Amino acid sequence: MCRLLGYLGQPLRPEQLIYRPEHSLIVQSYQPQEMTAGLLNADGFGLGWFDQGHQPSPYLYKNVLPIWSDINLPHLSRYIQSSCFVSYVRSATPPLAVDLTNCQPFTEEGLLFVHNGFINNFRTTLYRPLRNLLSDASYQFIHGTTDSEHIFALILDNLRRSRQASQGDGDGAKKTSLGEALEASLLTLAELARQHNTYFSANILLADGQRIVACRYASRQPEPSLYWLADSERCPGGVIVASEPLFTDPQWQACPPQSILAINSPEAIAVKVLADQ
Repeated sequence: MCRLLGYLGQPLRPEQLIYRPEHSLIVQSYQPQEMTAGLLNADGFGLGWFDQGHQPSPYLYKNVLPIWSDINLPHLSRYIQSSCFVSYVRSATPPLAVDLTNCQPFTEEGLLFVHNGFINNFRTTLYRPLRNLLSDASYQFIHGTTDSEHIFALILDNLRRSRQASQGDGDGAKKTSLGEALEASLLTLAELARQHNTYFSANILLADGQRIVACRYASRQPEPSLYWLADSERCPGGVIVASEPLFTDPQWQACPPQSILAINSPEAIAVKVLADQ
């Protein structure tokens, strides 16, 4: 199980969340407190960020080393300043390989994606059924072997369908709902899991530079942990989403199980709890 981090708000240097807090992402890599499986997150890490409007496509920095071993990230995370970024530390699910193609964040069509969770026995349960549902564009997008990348491909397909439907309705300017695409993908995964007698967990962060959509979802308990904090004294004008609270603050809120969190700003946050499936 991995540990996730997302930020949206006033421009911030990633080091302020990755390194500085007492329970920073670095600390969560070697001393997590709420993981439901595994002990460490030592199988790589990634950082994805948007460049404050100068470039619509996000930037990535990844490594298969443990995050505490990378000598470049401390300097890079002090140099970058971004109003929207995501990061994660990985605990690989056996037998998935520890290599850069399997390292998150994944990016496509101006989105950043990170996933904490797994599909149980992915290669022998949902690997073929999930790939069979994908469009050719999403199928060709997949370069690695993780269940995470396949889930992202499913979300991309649902986003494309939503865009096509908007254009068909004469509303091409309508802003595609990341939350709706994420919800549709979760429901598809839940149905596939039932059909093939397996289970999955999917804590996901999706970011497009202007918003973050997250979910805390699992087809059986326990659900991986996920929290959010808005406009705190230590991070004014911003929203943090994290697998575990980064520092002590009574305003941290736990995302409800089976929920989707939509963040447009510190003042515009919506939580939707999905009906039991």
